[in-house]
Amino acid sequence: MSSEDFGFLLALLLNGASIGLMYALIALGFVLVYKATDAINFAQGEFVMMAGLVAAAVLGPDGTWLIVAILVTLAVMIGFGFGLERVVLRPLLGRPVVAVIMATIGLAAVLRGLTPIVFGSATRGVPLPIGDDPINIGPASLPPIQVLGAAVAVLFFLAFSWFFKKSRMGVAMRAVADNQQVAQAMGINVERYFAIAWAMTGVVSALGGIIWGNMLGVDIQLALVGLKVFPVVILGGLDSIGGALLGGVIVGIVESLAAGYLDPYVGGGTKDFAPYVLMILVLMVRPYGIFGRRQIERV
Repeated sequence: MSSEDFGFLLALLLNGASIGLMYALIALGFVLVYKATDAINFAQGEFVMMAGLVAAAVLGPDGTWLIVAILVTLAVMIGFGFGLERVVLRPLLGRPVVAVIMATIGLAAVLRGLTPIVFGSATRGVPLPIGDDPINIGPASLPPIQVLGAAVAVLFFLAFSWFFKKSRMGVAMRAVADNQQVAQAMGINVERYFAIAWAMTGVVSALGGIIWGNMLGVDIQLALVGLKVFPVVILGGLDSIGGALLGGVIVGIVESLAAGYLDPYVGGGTKDFAPYVLMILVLMVRPYGIFGRRQIERV
C-alpha cells in the first residue's frame, strides 16, 4: 500500500470514527430508555428533531443567544421527558413491553405531524460559534462540528457509564430494567426511575439536536437520524453503554469506507445501506449484540 493510499484510508477511518461518535450520542438515548424500562423508544429521532427545532427557534439566524438556547433546549426536553412519562407511559406500567413500544411509535407519528404546524416546514439552521475552517488531524480534515460532537459524545459516555455502574440511582435503574415487580417489592420507586430515564433521554436528545442541527439543518427529515443510529444499538447491544459507543464507531467507519471505496464504482448510495447489511449479519451470529446481555429463559 502506497503512502497516498494509506493516508486516504486513515482519513476515511478518522472521519468515520468522528461521525460514528455522533451517532453513538443519539444511540445513548435508546440505551438509557432500554436499561430503565426494557423497551425501545422508536421516537428517539423525533426527540432529536424537536430539540433541534427548539434550539433553532431560540438562537435565531445569528446565533447570539447560544447559552440561553442550550439551557432552554435542555429544560424543554427534560420537561418533555417527565411529562411524556407521566401522561403517556405511566399508565402502561406493568403492561407488556410491546405496549410501550407501540406508544413510542405513535408518539413519533404525532411529533412528525405537529412540528411542521408549530415551527413551520422550512429548514432551520442551528449556528454555533465554532467556525467553518476544517481541523486537520493527521491526513484527515474534519469539520469543527464533527470534532465537537465526538468530544461531547465521549464526555457523556464516560459520565453515564459511571452513573450506571457506581451511583445508587444508576444501580436502581438497572434493577428496575431487570424486573419491575421485584424492584418495586424491594422498595424501589419504579415510577420515579422511569421518569428519570426519560428525562436523561431528553438531555441526550437536546445535545444531539443542537449538534446534528448545526451539521444538517433542522426540519422533519432530521428525525431520520433515529433510523440511522438503529444499527448502532443493535450492533453494540441495547443495554450496553460501551456497546453503543463501539457500535457507533463501527457504523461510522463502515459508512465512510463504503463511501470512499464503493461509491465511485456504483454511483453512490452504498453508505446508506451498508450499516444495515452489517446489522443483519451480526443479528445472525450474535442477536443480542456485541456487548448486549444474553437472555436465558427457562423452558
